[in-house]
Amino acid sequence: MRVLKLRAYLKAAHFGPTVLITSISFVLGTILWWEGPAYVIAFTVFLGQLLIGWSNDLYDYQDDLKHNRLKKPLVAGTITFANLRRTTLILLPCAVVANLIGPLGLKGGAVYLLGVGCGIAYNFYFKYSHFSVLPYAIACAALPASVYFAVHRTPPLWILEAGSLVGVAFHFLNVIKDMAQDQKSEIRGLPQRTGKKGSVLIAVIFLVAAVSVVINR
Repeated sequence: MRVLKLRAYLKAAHFGPTVLITSISFVLGTILWWEGPAYVIAFTVFLGQLLIGWSNDLYDYQDDLKHNRLKKPLVAGTITFANLRRTTLILLPCAVVANLIGPLGLKGGAVYLLGVGCGIAYNFYFKYSHFSVLPYAIACAALPASVYFAVHRTPPLWILEAGSLVGVAFHFLNVIKDMAQDQKSEIRGLPQRTGKKGSVLIAVIFLVAAVSVVINR
């Protein structure tokens, strides 16, 4: 039962993207520092990603019910709204403190928390806006920047550019699967306004641009 409950909480955190971001932070931590601190960095980053994912599922609960999204744990009933909200509120100060006093340090932790704030702001506001790409662009640059600041180095401009470009591409790709339902629910971020074909094209362009930035750094 506990294993099933844990799986439900991880699923509510959008496990795939959460693991991806956490893994990137670990790799960066290993490259810029060493393996020991990298594990702690990955853990604190993981806590921030939980906040983004859980707040998304809490905010979208009524819309998920409307569209019968049974893959969402709240809709499937594997966890309750009250329990997820309580867990999120408990996690919030823990994640903030862990990032600020952990190996990221005050500066690196603050920059990463800026990215977390962007993710939460997207859930509550930007997903309805023409500027829905903005939180992704900032958050995906803040992640590598935070690790560089942790080792008292200035992040190279190409890292920030590539991170932002990949973040925007991911945003356009991420909404495609639910685009028709989002449009019915009047969730009108930039991808929903652009449409599926346009979103795929834009995502490809931004990914190519990110690769170009890395190659020509």
